[in-house]
Amino acid sequence: MNVIKRNAANGFPIVMDQFFKDILGGTQYNHAAVPLVNIKETETSFSLELIAPGLKKESFNIEIEKDLLTISSETKAEKNEEQEGKFTRREFRTASFKRSFKLPENIKAEEINAAYQDGILNITLPKKEAAAQPAKRLIDIS
Repeated sequence: MNVIKRNAANGFPIVMDQFFKDILGGTQYNHAAVPLVNIKETETSFSLELIAPGLKKESFNIEIEKDLLTISSETKAEKNEEQEGKFTRREFRTASFKRSFKLPENIKAEEINAAYQDGILNITLPKKEAAAQPAKRLIDIS
């Protein structure tokens, strides 16, 4: 189910905006809960950059199953603070996300690597080398 934005003035959905978002933007995410991703393609690889500040590299789980790359993370933080008297205050904070990407057939899955620095998880997906195209030749007609 997609979230439909409504015009506050009359309560009527902005149909065309929603239509184009669904076609061009795909599923809408709560950006606070799901990290945003940049994907760049070069001649030799794809680079996937996922912004996730405040996490540690140990909190990420990156899996490949068949042609599906899944990136997930779950963090739990608990803060205990003793106060005067018999009160204890506990504050829990949990955050998790899961993003999946279908890999193209030309990826070398065994050579995928990842690095996390300055709040950005960078995953490099090297491409397989394309089969050499045979050189163009002319065929003589006898």
